[in-house]
Amino acid sequence: MLAAIITLGLLAAVFGLVLGYAAIRFKVEGDPLADKINAILPQTQCGQCGYPGCRPYAEAIAKGEADINQCAPGGEAGIVKLADLLGRDPKPLSEAHGQVKPKMLAVIDEATCIGCTLCIQACPVDAILGAAKQLHTVIASECTGCELCVAPCPVDCITMEPVKKNIREWTWSFPEPPQEEPVLPKGAHG
Repeated sequence: MLAAIITLGLLAAVFGLVLGYAAIRFKVEGDPLADKINAILPQTQCGQCGYPGCRPYAEAIAKGEADINQCAPGGEAGIVKLADLLGRDPKPLSEAHGQVKPKMLAVIDEATCIGCTLCIQACPVDAILGAAKQLHTVIASECTGCELCVAPCPVDCITMEPVKKNIREWTWSFPEPPQEEPVLPKGAHG
């Protein structure tokens, strides 16, 4: 009987050490809910939500510090996905955080560009390519349309143009809700 107690004690100690090592070695970094929220956000890193990027906004939503309707680039579809994930009711986009617009792309007029690099410094996703005193260009596939590069440009050579829809960007539009016809009292003609 003493041998069984010692054996169980040793097994408990070994398993405790293994679990302690695993807890330290395989520690989960971050919040899994914030990861799911961040995956829904459009990754424009524009800051319109009041946070410096999509990840900090996702973390604030996960902690209950921010509402789900602060992301203008995500639009109504993003709000609906966030509401579904979190088990909340969707709500309209907060007017304080912008308005829903079509996806935009920064375009640099290369003939006007003076190569000041201010747009490169402002771009949160490194979508602008160029060097000092050389003309710059936008890598269209990387541009998120955040518009952060427009204001710093001293010669106003950057414009925002709507992204042309192709088969990869095309989506079904939401159907309009049916309009209810007014109910007239009996005998009234409309």
